[in-house]
Amino acid sequence: MTAMTSGIAGAAPVAAQTLAQKLIARASGRERVTVGEIVNCSVDLAMFHDSSGPRRLQPMLEELGAQVWDKERIVLVMDHYVPERDDDSRRIVRIARDWARDQQLPHVYDSQGICHVVVPQHGHIRPGMLCVGGDSHSPTGGAFGAYMFGVGSTEMLGVVVTGQIWLRVPETIRMWWDGRLPAGVTAKDMMLHMIARFGMNGGRYQAVEFCGPAVQALSMQERMTLSNMSAELGAQAGLIAPDATTAEWLAAHGAAGVDVAPWFTDEGATFTEHRFDAATLEPQVALPHSPANSHGVGQEAGTAIDVAYIGACTGAKLDDLRAAAQVLRGHKVQPGVRLIVAPASLRDQEQAREEGVLQALQDAGAELAPTTCGACAGYGDAVGDDVTVISTTARNFKGRMGSASARVYLGSPYTVAASALRGRITDPREVLA
Repeated sequence: MTAMTSGIAGAAPVAAQTLAQKLIARASGRERVTVGEIVNCSVDLAMFHDSSGPRRLQPMLEELGAQVWDKERIVLVMDHYVPERDDDSRRIVRIARDWARDQQLPHVYDSQGICHVVVPQHGHIRPGMLCVGGDSHSPTGGAFGAYMFGVGSTEMLGVVVTGQIWLRVPETIRMWWDGRLPAGVTAKDMMLHMIARFGMNGGRYQAVEFCGPAVQALSMQERMTLSNMSAELGAQAGLIAPDATTAEWLAAHGAAGVDVAPWFTDEGATFTEHRFDAATLEPQVALPHSPANSHGVGQEAGTAIDVAYIGACTGAKLDDLRAAAQVLRGHKVQPGVRLIVAPASLRDQEQAREEGVLQALQDAGAELAPTTCGACAGYGDAVGDDVTVISTTARNFKGRMGSASARVYLGSPYTVAASALRGRITDPREVLA
């Protein structure tokens, strides 16, 4: 694959703006903004979960004697410490539930799935919005043409009280993908390839925009994986210009009639661009203990595994479950291998059940885990000591999924399912063929 850097400027119109600049300009009440400017933005939506939200925000709000600025613009999701398994998790979740009740929050999703999937599935994120989330993978919202990024508890406190946040207008890096992905290759493979190439600080605060025919051909859930894992590039936001695919998905999820037309990068805007050919991409695998340790699956083929985990916001949405079932339908997981499937949301789980996808996975030997962050956050069905795992999660840092002695590899749902089938890391194209 080739990559190039190009600053597109010169005779360009002065008003030419990137998608990121347009979104920030709207939020700051201006016609245009310039890279490097610090601007104050109105927040359209603040999302946080049981881990990042009330247990941290409530005492600070009480100390300040402050009130929530707009309850309609707050979404709370219980996904990290559910189902409650010990006294500590029960305490954390109780704080969140009690605070939501006391505040009479209208948008609370308790044990419905992972926040980055549940929030858009309920129509909360739409093109043109500026949103913040109390989680590092909040850039998922960029798949819908919204400027969404993660913030810490102190910044979230400011947002919850004032409805405002300041930010520096970032430069834009465009990742342009020509061609079309081959069978058995996914957005997860695209991301692992980019992270390997540019490293986990490759975005350096910039806004990353994913473009090109291969991106336009992706489903919304695959686009969500791209935007989600822009966090692993170190980017503030991971954007995809909304189109007919976006509008159709939003209409099916409670947000019909959304105008996608204004949200694109102008011709002549200034950005850095890297180009890739999707048609030549092979399935990728990230070695322990970083997503940046990625290369083609062939280099690791044959590595024995103990656990295969299909879960998390980057690997257990409906499209991901369908991919895994395509590999496993009519087969049995290798004896001695534990296959865990934790759907990303109840909606996706029920749709997978209706389609027979869930049955195919369970017939193959999968254990069904709760629709929560689970082992991705080292909770619940976290992996044990001294095991080799291949997982659809976004991160494989030491101890991320539980034991620090576990060796965690990352791959797409196709790759994880194929590896479970054979008991060793496997190129899914061999099985699909």
